[in-house]
Amino acid sequence: MDFAQFNLDTRLHSAIRRAGFYEPTPIQTSAIPLAMAGRDLIGTAQTGTGKTAAFVLPILHKLLNSPGKGTRVLIITPTRELAEQIHETTKKLSAGTKIRSVTVYGGVGPAPQIEALKQGTEIVVACPGRLLDHLQNQPVKLGKVEILVLDEADRMLDMGFLPDIKRILRHIPKERQTMLFSATFPKEIERLAAQTLRNPKRVAIGLVRPAFTVDHTLYPVPHHLKNRLLIKLLDQTDTKSILIFTRTKHRARNLLKKIKKTNYKATSLHGDRTQGQRRQALNGFRDGKYQIMVATDIAARGLDIDGISHVINFDMPGTADAYIHRIGRTGRAQRTGEAFTFVTPDDQALVRKIEKIMKKKLPQKTVAGFDYSIPKPENQQKRRKPQTKKVKYGR
Repeated sequence: MDFAQFNLDTRLHSAIRRAGFYEPTPIQTSAIPLAMAGRDLIGTAQTGTGKTAAFVLPILHKLLNSPGKGTRVLIITPTRELAEQIHETTKKLSAGTKIRSVTVYGGVGPAPQIEALKQGTEIVVACPGRLLDHLQNQPVKLGKVEILVLDEADRMLDMGFLPDIKRILRHIPKERQTMLFSATFPKEIERLAAQTLRNPKRVAIGLVRPAFTVDHTLYPVPHHLKNRLLIKLLDQTDTKSILIFTRTKHRARNLLKKIKKTNYKATSLHGDRTQGQRRQALNGFRDGKYQIMVATDIAARGLDIDGISHVINFDMPGTADAYIHRIGRTGRAQRTGEAFTFVTPDDQALVRKIEKIMKKKLPQKTVAGFDYSIPKPENQQKRRKPQTKKVKYGR
């Protein structure tokens, strides 16, 4: 089975091969024919399943076979990194054609985006906040949009973008094709889908199911010993490519400092980093310049990097579903991966929920040679938790 089965425009064939796509993934096999038929679509798929090409290829096929003027496709996504990834995939798959794609997101100056929009583009890949800014200042016109894609809709809900999306929808023709992709479907996203899509077809691939190529290990540890245990564990681990998750950007910053002091090549990804720093961190981690990346959940959403050997949950996530999404960053493409999770006494209820999804008890281990009896320092007994401002990612 290959991409020839879809009868895509022949001008896309060579670009598909150059992009390294030879056999369609399950989400592509299910979604591409429906999207090419013009159907509204609800897709459930995790990162790394080939979801982006599943909507980009039908879009390019339509643009090539029914030429028109103006911005005809709007893809809305929660983070700058995801917008860039979609843009890069679009560029690769449209190579050799005259189709243009422009990204619109915050964290960088608006002038280059405004200039690119004025030059004309068929596809706009945007984060909600900056797109609204441009709509208010009128460098972008959405009156000719024929296809709308809402990607990572549940994450946009988590980040408070739902009101922005509803405002953006007022600028788009009601007669359009809409595709909505979300890893989970809370009630708010179901309502948005009901209001936005017409008789949609549903495609569910990898619905919050754990990867069977990942080995899971729990490491019980008092909270005050997490930093020490992490360094000890890193010293005993083949640090090829490790992604470490924390709950807050404050903790990500502090943890990165401690890791760097032990001479590991490490970087971080969180909301306080500039766009240039974020791009440098991603490229460095992808290219092997850094062995370790410390990231928050929201900043790492949509992170699509092959070859991650280990995921370490320094902090437990907020939900069992979030755990499955985190560990889905490793064990890809028939490779095996390792997921290490630090568990404090407060995490036991969540552990039981994760084990229910996994349908098995997760093994617990201790690290040989580590002193678990070290008491909590007195200066931490009454230390107040640092307050962090809520950040809207993607503006």
